[in-house]
Amino acid sequence: MAGHSQFKNIMHRKGAQDAKRARMFAKIAREIIVSARMGADPSANPRLRAAIAAARGANMPKDNVDRAIKKALGGEDTANYEEVRYEGYGPAGTALIVETLTDNRNRTAPEIRSAFTKAGGNMGESGSVAFMFDRLGLIRLPKSVGSFDDVFEKAVEAGAENLEEDDDGYDVLTSIDDFATVRDALAQSYADIGESKLVWRPQNTIAVDEEAAQKIFKLIDTLEDNDDVQNVYCNFDVSDEIMAKLAG
Repeated sequence: MAGHSQFKNIMHRKGAQDAKRARMFAKIAREIIVSARMGADPSANPRLRAAIAAARGANMPKDNVDRAIKKALGGEDTANYEEVRYEGYGPAGTALIVETLTDNRNRTAPEIRSAFTKAGGNMGESGSVAFMFDRLGLIRLPKSVGSFDDVFEKAVEAGAENLEEDDDGYDVLTSIDDFATVRDALAQSYADIGESKLVWRPQNTIAVDEEAAQKIFKLIDTLEDNDDVQNVYCNFDVSDEIMAKLAG
């Protein structure tokens, strides 16, 4: 169990800009629709539970959640979404994994490839960079739930593999198999669970300078602006000093 999170610069940025709010809600709604088609009862459908939790964490109105579930059950949304993962290399030799929910691979693939190319990178074959990442469950808890020791104890008891802390909260990391069990156990202890989902975590990171960081963030922003893209993961690491400059 580690005491400090190294994950903050590895996962894609969670921009709070109002301009991205509607797009974020649309992506979550798509995940809810796909999940609800597997079963509309959240208590019996871990993926739907996670999607609803993501909606709650993003402050998505409950009406939007209910509407997405009704679309799935009522057949209003007839698109046949499939999960497709794209992989490739970006600026400074960084590796990226892009998760999509698409109803048209022939549209999505060229758009993702174009984003990589314009950033000076290249999209690879399936598996070309995935071996550099571990597939894990991530459950995000705010600092308000309690002390590190308290969360540590409950996370271990629930079956978590790791607990990390940063200025904003705690990251509970689990195996894929134990993800739903750990999340549900923590939900009983803490009502305020934020993000909870399966993620790709790099085994090692590449430290990048300011110029490369700008290019990587631009690539990630371009990818996230694509309606089909759900998540972007990259194995880069940016110092606090460079992050402060970019934020300024």
